[in-house]
Parts: sequence; structure tokens; C-alpha cells
Amino acid sequence: MAAGEFHAPSLSDFFPPAVLFEGTPFELDRLMLVRLLMTAVLVAVFVLAFRSPKIVPRGLQNVMEAGVVFVKEQIADEVLGKESGKKFLPLLATIFFTVLFLNFSGVIPGLNISSNARIGMPLVLAAIVYIVYNYVGIRKYGFFSYIRHSIVVPDVPIALHVLLIPIEFISTFILRPFTLTVRLMANMLAGHIMLVLFFSATWFFLFDATAWMKVFSPFSLLAAIGFTLFELLVIFLQAYVFALLAAVYIGQSQHAADH
Repeated sequence: MAAGEFHAPSLSDFFPPAVLFEGTPFELDRLMLVRLLMTAVLVAVFVLAFRSPKIVPRGLQNVMEAGVVFVKEQIADEVLGKESGKKFLPLLATIFFTVLFLNFSGVIPGLNISSNARIGMPLVLAAIVYIVYNYVGIRKYGFFSYIRHSIVVPDVPIALHVLLIPIEFISTFILRPFTLTVRLMANMLAGHIMLVLFFSATWFFLFDATAWMKVFSPFSLLAAIGFTLFELLVIFLQAYVFALLAAVYIGQSQHAADH
């Protein structure tokens, strides 16, 4: 790269080629390795936190219990009620902490990307939510009754059903998993791109730019640090929103007859 020239990162910087088992059905690229690493970290944290639980929690147990209590009180019980919330708490807590830990790798030096920035994991999580909330509704009402309750809006003129039924069907059975997937992926990918651009600009101003342009390096570095702090908030919010919407969809399926 010539001095004074800046080249934005290419797609291969975001989605690198396979680094293990290349050419086989089990090939892994850097992002997949990050995903496996953060999953292992998540499991290890829970094992370490709860392998010898104390009545009065301290340290890691205290932190993880606070996280579980947050999911229970602010998502499961708040949306589904105490009885149903207790039933679905394991699912909602799993979703929350999985999204949270996989997102967190986006701000860890050396990893630098959330594996939720690619569609695979968000799609899997959205598919799990889709299967669960439809199963809950079908089990309670029966298949055809659940579909009818979900797409037929009561107490509206018959002529409007021609318009409302397709809208409700698309909204309930097509757009929900799509929006769950895209919301998480797009937010984490956008955050990753912004961090890469800010830190790349800082590197450029410090080492590759002409002398007079180096004065911009502190500003780009401050912007990168500030956006990293903002990304920490986004990481938590995306985990919260995904788990919250999962609870909302399950609750709506449980009460489809009250649509």
C-alpha cells in the first residue's frame, strides 16, 4: 500500500476461507472456530459457576445467578407469567446466554467478530424459537384451530378477511423467523464493520498516511474506543431482545384464541 492510500477491508476479511479440514464437509473457517471457542467458554463458565453452589453466592456464581435471575424476572415471568415462565426459563436462558457470549467475541482482541454476524447461528436460533412457539400453539389448540386463531382476526367485517388473513399468515409464520434472524445478524455485522473501519483508519493514520494526516489518528482511535463501548451495549441488547421476542411469540401462541 502506497503512503496516503487507504483500502477498505474486503469481504474476505469478514468471512475468511477455511483454515481446518478444507475441502471436506467438516471444514472450519476462523468464524466457526470463534463460535466453537465461545460455546466452550459459555459451557465452562456455567460449570465453574454452579459446580459447587453456595447458599450465599460469591464471585462467578453471583454474576451468573444474577444473569439467570434477570432472564427469569425481566423476560420469562414478565411476559409469560410465573407458571409458564418457569416452564420456558431453560429455553429462554439458553437463548439469552448463547447470543450474549457469541456476540461478546466481537470486542475481544484477537477474535474481533461475533459469530452471529453470519446468518448460520441466528437462523438456527430463530428456527428453534419458530418450532417451539408453533408446537406450543398446536399442542394447546390442535393444528387447524391454532392456524385459524393465529390468522383470523375476530370482530372485523367479513370483507376485510380477504386482506387480513394473508397479512396475519405472513406476519406470524414467515416474517417472525426472518426478522429474528436478520435483526441479530445485521446488528452484529454492522457493528463488526464499524469497528474494523475505525481501527483500520487508526492504523492507516498512524503508519501509512502522510505526515499531516497523522493528526487524525487520536480522533479515529477515540471513535473506535467509543464505538467499542457502544457495541458492548448492543451485545447485551441483542441478547435481551432475541430472548424477549421468543417469550412474546410463545405467549402469543399460548393465547392464540384471544388474538
